[in-house]
Amino acid sequence: MLTEEKIYFAGSIRGGREDAELYFKLIEHLGNYGTVLTEHVGAKNLDSSGEKDISDQQIHDRDMDWLSSSTSVVAEVTKTSMGVGYELGRMIERNLWMGCRPILCLYRPQEGMRLSAMISGCDWLKVENYKDLDQGKKIIDDFYGNIEQIRKDLENKLTERFEADN
Repeated sequence: MLTEEKIYFAGSIRGGREDAELYFKLIEHLGNYGTVLTEHVGAKNLDSSGEKDISDQQIHDRDMDWLSSSTSVVAEVTKTSMGVGYELGRMIERNLWMGCRPILCLYRPQEGMRLSAMISGCDWLKVENYKDLDQGKKIIDDFYGNIEQIRKDLENKLTERFEADN
């Protein structure tokens, strides 16, 4: 890794906090690769009503600032969350105009549930299925171990798309 990452971790808050302990452990592991801007997502005392000391607009604006300043994004997408989907969509759109930031989506397949096609079908996202925390950590290790190549591949894909459009 050439520079320390500024990592935006996305996980469900108002959509449900059943995975908060998992988020905490993933965030802790991500700390090996840089600064996690959104450590609060793993806070055990944060419930599904969200943060109470600031307004929704302040949360939105703060999180968009963090997202814009991040160098990579890791999203745990098992628990359906409109907020996480919004954040991913904003980052993908940003990447198309301002350079690519790698985005890793971690998903734990569950019987009777399928990942949204808007996530699984998006070729700007690296979506990885995992079964448990150890496997999730291994995927993160592989992602950050190859982060510079992932960036180059994204830039090449972006260049190819714009050349094809012109």
